[in-house]
Amino acid sequence: MTAKKKPKVYITRKLPDAVETRMRELFDAELNIDDAPRSVPELIAAVKSADVLVPTVTDRIDAALIEQAGPQMKLIASFSNGTDHIDVEAAARKGITVTNTPNVLTEDTADMTMALILAVPRRLGEGARVLTDKPGEWAGWSPTWMLGRRIHGKRIGIVGMGRIGTAVARRAKAFGLSIHYHNRKRVNPAVEDELEATYWESLDQMLARVDIVSVNCPSTPATFHLISARRLALLQPTAYLVNTARGDVVDEAALIKCLREGRIAGAGLDVFENEPAVNPKLIKLANEGKVVLLPHMSSATIEGRIDMGDKVIINIRTFIDGHRPPNRVLPGR
Repeated sequence: MTAKKKPKVYITRKLPDAVETRMRELFDAELNIDDAPRSVPELIAAVKSADVLVPTVTDRIDAALIEQAGPQMKLIASFSNGTDHIDVEAAARKGITVTNTPNVLTEDTADMTMALILAVPRRLGEGARVLTDKPGEWAGWSPTWMLGRRIHGKRIGIVGMGRIGTAVARRAKAFGLSIHYHNRKRVNPAVEDELEATYWESLDQMLARVDIVSVNCPSTPATFHLISARRLALLQPTAYLVNTARGDVVDEAALIKCLREGRIAGAGLDVFENEPAVNPKLIKLANEGKVVLLPHMSSATIEGRIDMGDKVIINIRTFIDGHRPPNRVLPGR
């Protein structure tokens, strides 16, 4: 009896060693040793020959690419929570199943969101640079030096009360913030009671009343520039904005203008509208202490990446065995 042929799996980026080792054991895996993002011609060649494509958020898996897929390509098992980098509808038309790795990065992303909520008002980036950029020039403690803003007792407005937004709310409540949120639909009353949260059907009304805005909604056509110039103008001049969701949810040019003109107090960003490019004006604002910038690392933990890899493997094995994978992404979701 001949052994079952291993499926050919093309992985677009370097993954944790433990994940790659397991993939080599189970599949005919083509790995990305140097971790350089794959070019469009390389991706086209992959979908023409592989049975399974494992992309990440840095890959654009659009309709034009999917149309090039060979008849053997039946699964796109994305190493990601979101799938805005994949044209799921085009994949469905081609008969290709799409999966993701949900519910893995909730706590990690919420931790980093809370870190930025602390870092921006308390001027952590500025304080660190005092010691690292000009060593020896710190004159010592002073009662009026490097004063930030207290967050205890402030109001946080969470835009998107899904798993991550709810996890952020739990952390924020522990720090003594009052919880306000806007979501497509109201959360379970038990969750509202636990968090003592106030629901705002109107995003505009919430933005005008909170001290800190945390953006935690997915990137969809409906949320593109959800935090627009008009909505940024609703914020109080003492308000802060934190975005660990997706860069295009916030109108970056409008945010820069608000920060430069002092119409909001500051911002903390882990995502950008044109990643990996970062607007030089944002870097200048960071050097001036008006914004804290991170390189899309809110989900970057060893445990989280291994958990994601495990989910990718489960999705592939389940699909190859002829069953519906547990994390299938349906068109229109």
